Amino acid sequence: MAAICVAAACVSWPALSESLYQEGSFRPLTADNKAFRVDDSLTIQVFENSSATTSANTGTRRANDIAGSVTHTGNRVVGTLGIGVSGEFDGGGRTQRTNKLLATLTVTVKDVLPNGELRVAGEQLLTVNDELQKVNLEGRVRPQDISDGNVVLSTRLADARITYVGEGDVSDRARRSAWRKILDWLGL
Repeated sequence: MAAICVAAACVSWPALSESLYQEGSFRPLTADNKAFRVDDSLTIQVFENSSATTSANTGTRRANDIAGSVTHTGNRVVGTLGIGVSGEFDGGGRTQRTNKLLATLTVTVKDVLPNGELRVAGEQLLTVNDELQKVNLEGRVRPQDISDGNVVLSTRLADARITYVGEGDVSDRARRSAWRKILDWLGL
């Protein structure tokens, strides 16, 4: 009787099976550890140098003159009018700025684009001497630019947006005060 119950149970309920292989997440045993899907981690080495120099020189000179006279018969001058305006301006300025940012941070793959590129984004927070340093990074990475160690240089990011912000006493002291900004705006 027990054999009939077991046989009946096997016939009445279909056997369910599911494959262990899933194409979207399959990684062969011999594959490297490069990021290739959403939520994978990727290390970015930020090495950015920038410098810019701007200079301008301006020189203007202007002179205007208006004169007039009224005479009466008998060669006698009744009235004279004269206006003269002149001006001179020499000015110049120079701006020079150099920036260097070195950082290593790990970001996450947010999307795999139709062309195979990876859209990545991440943030790193670091506190040094009560100063909060924040590095935000986002951009697109080509899979062939990822090294065997799962690292990409920031110079290989497309549409890169790298932001480095410091908050605290040192950063506050480095900014110009409001009264200085007003005086600069007034040209003083």
